[in-house]
This record gives sequence, C-alpha cells and structure tokens, in this order.
Amino acid sequence: MLMIKAIVRPEKADEVMAELLLAGFPSISKMDLLGRGKQKGIQVGTNHYNQISKKLLMIVIQDDEKDDVISIIMRTARTGEHGSFGDGKIFVLPVQEVFTISNGKNQL
Repeated sequence: MLMIKAIVRPEKADEVMAELLLAGFPSISKMDLLGRGKQKGIQVGTNHYNQISKKLLMIVIQDDEKDDVISIIMRTARTGEHGSFGDGKIFVLPVQEVFTISNGKNQL
C-alpha cells in the first residue's frame, strides 16, 4: 500500500477530491496548512507573504492504483494549460501497517 500526500492550492482541493471520488477513490483526508516552496513565499506590492495557504490531501491506495491517482491529481490541481509555480507537490510514501481503531484489526 501507498500513501499519497498532495499539497494543492486551496481553490483546487474540492475539485481534486470530486475527481478522485468519481474515479472510485472516496477515502481521503483534507487539512489546512501554511507553507512555501522554493520561491520563498510571494511578493504582492510592498508586502511579502512568507507562508501561503495550501491544502494537504492524503489518500491510502493499493500500489497498482498509484499512476491513476497521481494522474488525476496532476490534471485537476494544475492551473492553466501548463501549470504555474505554487500548484503544489505530490509525495508517495510506503505504508507499512494499517489498523482500524474500532476493531483493532491490522488491514494489511
């Protein structure tokens, strides 16, 4: 199993989640976060914003679903035809164990 963590623009998060649901991936967690990428924030006029509002989407999937999920996130979270700085990042991590709290069972 794999965990996909996607950091996306706030205005794209619900659209990404809706596309994942349509593709058969209903289980997802969404969190607010603040951060910055390699551009080190954003300059608007004379104001410099060191941290920018983003959304973190987390989904656990089977290994063979990785390419489909990443493709959906990339296509849906990208702004414009070619994308823009600040569109986000996708991280893929291995999942060693999964436990259901209500029954204590290991799901792997």
